[in-house]
Amino acid sequence: QLHLTTSEKNELARCLEMVQNQLQEKESEIKREISEHKDRLLQAEKEYQDALTEANRKNEVEIEACHEKISSLEHFISSQKLEIEHLKSNKEQLNNSLKEANQSLGELLKTKVR
Repeated sequence: QLHLTTSEKNELARCLEMVQNQLQEKESEIKREISEHKDRLLQAEKEYQDALTEANRKNEVEIEACHEKISSLEHFISSQKLEIEHLKSNKEQLNNSLKEANQSLGELLKTKVR
């Protein structure tokens, strides 16, 4: 009986050791997989941050270009307004000169008719 019990105990101890070894192997495998997943996650986060930084940089460049274009258009509009005012003034002067010339012509014609 003692021999049988001892033999069973040894068998159980051997089985326990096998199970513990399997558990250790499984634990090591899971730790390795976790580490790989963490590495992939860190890489993905880095790629995301790099893409975000690049997108922000491109947006800043585009915004600056838009500001410059707006400034250029505002300057153009301002110069066009000045040109319009200048042309209006010239038109008024020409109209006045034309009126004066027509009056002079009218007076000359009256004088000639007499």
